[in-house]
Amino acid sequence: MSTLVTRPRARRHPAERRSWLLTVVVLLIVAYFLLPLWWLAVASTKSNSDLFGSFGLWFGSHFNLTRNLADVFTFADGVFLKWLRNTVVYAVSAAVGSALLSTTAGYALAKLRFGGRNLFFAIIMGAIMVPMTALAIPTYLLFAKMGLTNTPWAVILPSLVSPFGVYLMRVYAADAVDQSLLESARVDGAGEGRLFFTIALRLLAPGFVTVLLFQLVATWNNYFLPLIMLNSPEWYPLTVGLAQWQATAQGGTGAQALFSMVIAGSFVSILPLIIAFLFLQRYWQSGLAAGSVKQ
Repeated sequence: MSTLVTRPRARRHPAERRSWLLTVVVLLIVAYFLLPLWWLAVASTKSNSDLFGSFGLWFGSHFNLTRNLADVFTFADGVFLKWLRNTVVYAVSAAVGSALLSTTAGYALAKLRFGGRNLFFAIIMGAIMVPMTALAIPTYLLFAKMGLTNTPWAVILPSLVSPFGVYLMRVYAADAVDQSLLESARVDGAGEGRLFFTIALRLLAPGFVTVLLFQLVATWNNYFLPLIMLNSPEWYPLTVGLAQWQATAQGGTGAQALFSMVIAGSFVSILPLIIAFLFLQRYWQSGLAAGSVKQ
């Protein structure tokens, strides 16, 4: 008489279990971020008629990307190139300056001992809570008094101040820079300036790049500040310039159908940000494990 022996079913390791709900949520999040980019890329290849007469997430009857790009760069004597140049100058100057100022201030608040340090940090934390739009009018009045409106400085100088960047670098510097390393360098006769630029700045490079990217994107996409500070089209950034084209297209005159140009110009305007992120993300990756392994 044979006995049927059943073996217990092998249990999967928890790490090997698949959560279908989590997979669906992740796919929805990916679609939420990528579908607008896909629509923008597809729409930039369409003519004005295809923009309104074809399915939004697929190509139209004619592939008009080359013509749209030619129109973008040649319209109004190539004013788009001037706007692109202005945007690059504003964003790069503000990003580098803001990252350097935030790194310096964050390092000082985290590693140096001076009177009023906690008060300064509390003021910075309070400044984070103030929306930038609330400061736009006072900033305009201040720059008008100094005669700096309708100049590049009216966009660059306010963008150099980043309370969140200072807070971020203060938190990062507290753990990334070893206090004993600084004390050893001071014993060897190194001054505070040399300490910062030769030792601390290298250790703070991932945080520096993080603030730089945040401020680069914020200044590149800034619309309200240039709108109130600048009144000459030659100093417009891409955001204000493309908004002017959009207003012309919606005017309904029929003489200038600029919808395809606005879409193509918007597509071109995001390419530098994508390139900058792809190029600088390795510095983020190099700092992800900072402090996670004890020596």
